[in-house]
Amino acid sequence: MTLQTSPVGTLSARRRWAALAVLTLAILLLAIDGTVLSLAVPSLTRDLAPTATQILWIGDVYSLALSGLLVVMGTLADRVGRKRLLLVGATAFGLASVLAASASTPEMLIAARLLLGVAGSTIMPSTLSIIRNVFPDPAERTRAIAVWSAAAGGGAALGPLVGGALLEHFWWGSVFVINVPVMVVLVVAGTWLLPESKDPHPGRFDLPSAALSLATVLPFVYAVKHTVSAGVDLLGLACAVVAAAAGTVFVRRQRRLAAPMIDVDLFRTPAFSGAVLANFIGVFALTGLLYFFSQYLQLARGFRPLEAGLAELPATLASIAVVAVVGTAVVRLGRGRTIAVGLLLTAAGLVTVAAAEGAASYLWLGLALVPVGLGVGLAQTVTTDAVVSAVPPHKAGAASGISETAYELGVALGIAVLGSLLTLVYRSSLTLPAGLDGAERAAAEDSLASALAVLPAGAPAAHAAQEAFVGAMQTTSLVAAAVTLLGAVVAWRTIPSPRTVATPARLTA
Repeated sequence: MTLQTSPVGTLSARRRWAALAVLTLAILLLAIDGTVLSLAVPSLTRDLAPTATQILWIGDVYSLALSGLLVVMGTLADRVGRKRLLLVGATAFGLASVLAASASTPEMLIAARLLLGVAGSTIMPSTLSIIRNVFPDPAERTRAIAVWSAAAGGGAALGPLVGGALLEHFWWGSVFVINVPVMVVLVVAGTWLLPESKDPHPGRFDLPSAALSLATVLPFVYAVKHTVSAGVDLLGLACAVVAAAAGTVFVRRQRRLAAPMIDVDLFRTPAFSGAVLANFIGVFALTGLLYFFSQYLQLARGFRPLEAGLAELPATLASIAVVAVVGTAVVRLGRGRTIAVGLLLTAAGLVTVAAAEGAASYLWLGLALVPVGLGVGLAQTVTTDAVVSAVPPHKAGAASGISETAYELGVALGIAVLGSLLTLVYRSSLTLPAGLDGAERAAAEDSLASALAVLPAGAPAAHAAQEAFVGAMQTTSLVAAAVTLLGAVVAWRTIPSPRTVATPARLTA
């Protein structure tokens, strides 16, 4: 493959938007893959018999790997070429998908999901950094990032729909097999349509910095996950201490290096750090809820997989609609207020979801999903634009890594924290009738999926498990709403709101 090194900013409009279409396909598939598995949990539980802890790992190890490696891969993309890394990662992603589809044990599926995350970490920074370089005009770049964000948000919401359609006719492994032909199209189209770009003076790639970034993110996520599920103990505290120590050394090293992996001084700018935090919070709330929302629709409401996917469609359509309104919102409100309004919409939607989850009719639940999808899509688009516009184009890979690390860390922690909270509330509120044998009682206390796998449909014990799960979902939705409201306050107070579409080359406090 011949690398194209001519200035990408000189591309024709048709070539720019064709390149965006390829990049959108890549991010759409990655986003779908992050949530498509949620509908398959009941069927893979029957086939592989994973424990509740293994179900959590199957769900969040993908995002854990992404969040740990995005900064490293973003910096690597700046050095070796964003197009090259994207195409290599896409090929690896297709191969890992085949492995996941053929998994015969929970451990094998967890390992395959880990490999998918590693491969995905090479794709995500490249997509956003190529956009940063292909669209030098700020107003045009905002629209391009809106399309990219719609694919990310819409893909996350489309995942259950795609999964539902596949599970209606095929086994759970089909949600991975579908990745293969899409990746083939991506590699072929990307080879011809994508321009190559990289930092002309990247400096030396610092392996100790890469190791320190991993040693910061991975133990931190595990400490949170372990503490929420098992309580405060020596292992969780040790992981937190390791993460804090590695993070401190990492920051100090970046300040000494001539070519740092991350320009940590960017975080001194409230607008930059506020945008990263707002992005994290919005994704934390939405993904943490959606992962278990699909289980709620199937296991508590009795929807078939395809019905459950269609039931989540209002959030998908609302997130796509952001493309039409984001430009007007930024002009009239400014960047910071637009992000804050998006997060306020999300919080209001989550509160309404909590109320509607106990209602008999689906109508109210479907309506509640509209402000959730619209709010998260709006906030994510503008925060992403703020982060990548804060650095020069040749550093776009590193900035993209920061933005997407916040996104994926939000996904991983959303599933870990909100999922563990849901499990704790479910178990604490579960009241089982007398007469159950030990195996049935243990299964019911483990998770709702395990309970319904061993208990007769309509039995008092099954009904009690469903009621406890609905109550846990409502509590989790309200907690997610409170966190999102905090993010709205952060965005309003820290991110400037000049009423203009154009984005400056660097944010000011």
